[in-house]
Amino acid sequence: MLGSRLRAKRPGGASRGGLLASRWIRTSFDPADFGLVPTASLDPGRAGPEPDPAHEAEAQKAADAAWDGDWRVAAAYCEAAGRDWDERWSRIELLIHVADSDDRWLTDWRAAQPDNGDAGTVHAMLLVRRAWKIRGIQYAHRVPEENMQQFLALLPTAMAAARQAAERAPRDPGPWVVMVTAARGMGYSHSQFADLWRNLQLRAPHHVPAHTQALQYWCAKWSGSDKSMFDFAARAVMSAPPGSPLPGLYLQALYEVPHREGMHGKFGSLAEFSVEPRLRDVALHLDTLAPDHEDLPELRHHLAHHLLVAGMPREALEQFRRIGPYCGASPWNLDPAGAAAAFDHARGRAAYGSRG
Repeated sequence: MLGSRLRAKRPGGASRGGLLASRWIRTSFDPADFGLVPTASLDPGRAGPEPDPAHEAEAQKAADAAWDGDWRVAAAYCEAAGRDWDERWSRIELLIHVADSDDRWLTDWRAAQPDNGDAGTVHAMLLVRRAWKIRGIQYAHRVPEENMQQFLALLPTAMAAARQAAERAPRDPGPWVVMVTAARGMGYSHSQFADLWRNLQLRAPHHVPAHTQALQYWCAKWSGSDKSMFDFAARAVMSAPPGSPLPGLYLQALYEVPHREGMHGKFGSLAEFSVEPRLRDVALHLDTLAPDHEDLPELRHHLAHHLLVAGMPREALEQFRRIGPYCGASPWNLDPAGAAAAFDHARGRAAYGSRG
């Protein structure tokens, strides 16, 4: 679906302007003229520079130990994140992935340390993930009735497990992220959800994964609308402190807009929202992130794409300059033409629109 959207946006359609742009890209586009790396240097294997090998090795060590049945390394891995709650949640997610294939080590951990909040959070979120696997990602009217009933029956158990984890780790927002996620599937009312969100905000007001889950609650396909979703995302952009990747939430909101199957009456037009100023805000904020922040490359790819879609080629071109040769990222790697071809074409569109 994403690849088809990209093709639909390419200037190679029936319009005369699109044909002219496509011809110019094929025959006249020289990346060097616009401060871009040569086409031959594009790297579709990665979204950005190689991640910190020490960080990767630490994660692999924790995963390997868990697969081997040793929960102690996993417990220490979570604890070492301290109160960097986004990082702690990232480590929790790694362990959820490990436990999804074999959770015997998690059972041992919970038996050995029944009051450990991290173990409880991993368990609670694992229950949510398993419930969602049964449901699938389809719209509700396409989910078999039996699957939907199993899904709805499992979520209260996950919610109860998350509340227990919150009691064991009262300062940790992690259990509340689980609750926010489960609440969406359980159909919590706005007031019920607001109570969960208030508790989470008290613990970590700029928690990125929590905002990602809340954005889904507020989108039109769940319990909100385009307006409520964009209002939520815009508040996140404006409230985010320097150095936080939270403004990337606005880019996630933009991806939600095309998913309108069987959903009428809850959507507004994108023209109703101040997209261009918000995208400029996101671009400015990304410049405050540390150059080696692990989320920065992906965010720049998404921002470049949305700037093009919004008709802001000069701003998109600047993002392409900063991205450099790396193109192994969404949305480019979802295009049937291949990541390098899709990325290079998008750079050409940005360059064509920036001339003069």
